Amino acid sequence: MVTRVTTPGNYSAVLANLLSAQARQMEAGDRVATQKNGQDLKDYARSSELLTAMRTVKARVEVFQDQNKLLSDKLATQNSGLVRVADAATSVRQIFAEALASGRVDTLMEDVEGQFRNAVEGMNARYGGKYLFAGGQVDTRPVTASALADLTVPPAVIASFFQNDRFKVTAKLDEATTVTTGLLADDIGTQLLTLFQTFQAFAEGANGPFQGEMTAAQKTFLENQLASWDQARTDVTLKAAYNGTNQKRLETVAADLVSRVDALTGMLGDITDADMAKAAADLQQAQLSVQSAAYVFQALQESSLSNFLR
Repeated sequence: MVTRVTTPGNYSAVLANLLSAQARQMEAGDRVATQKNGQDLKDYARSSELLTAMRTVKARVEVFQDQNKLLSDKLATQNSGLVRVADAATSVRQIFAEALASGRVDTLMEDVEGQFRNAVEGMNARYGGKYLFAGGQVDTRPVTASALADLTVPPAVIASFFQNDRFKVTAKLDEATTVTTGLLADDIGTQLLTLFQTFQAFAEGANGPFQGEMTAAQKTFLENQLASWDQARTDVTLKAAYNGTNQKRLETVAADLVSRVDALTGMLGDITDADMAKAAADLQQAQLSVQSAAYVFQALQESSLSNFLR
């Protein structure tokens, strides 16, 4: 059997090869230019479901990362507030000790007043314009007293100076980890304000005020107060330690989230990222195929019978 060779048939075959080579050239060129194996899910038909699932998980993990960055800043601000309160308790204890050592109380009231304000500002710490230790009442100052004298104004009930509710903020660090990060002003400062109130009441009483040389009654009072201020400092420090534990836990979870995102990015890249060496080789081969097909097409034109009949 003899296969009949015709000019139209040859043109058709050569043109089909040329178009196919051009398509391969465009596809390889896109891979080289974008460094990706495709532009959308239809280009990854065999792996589209896997890609969709991995991208969904990656997006969820990245949301946790963004939330945890904000939470990290919030916990750092909480820590600053707690440290300020603890430092105020430490400073008052030191002020008392120095007064006992010198036997004079010339600036005792002013010094304690300053530390009282530091403690209150620590409990009224804010993050993003919201009060941290107010529970759910984030727009209300949790501690209303602004001066020592406020503490002895009738009815002088310590609880009345705290405006926080009992809501404690919880945070979801990842799919499996939830922690209580909220602390309340009255839990932090009830003992502290009680001690400040006791000091102010003594100064306003029969054995006050604190001026000049220390009296025997004042000496006894300050000596008896030292242990209580030590305990107050310890209690606030424990709350700061609890906050620090949450910070450490957050750091651990954050590191795990980074590892998960990196792993997912790598898995996605294995599917979507082009092998640049292969893409470059494919592009070079496709360009050669286009040139060859074009050359054959031109040669076919030149060898047409019509050229010999002119």
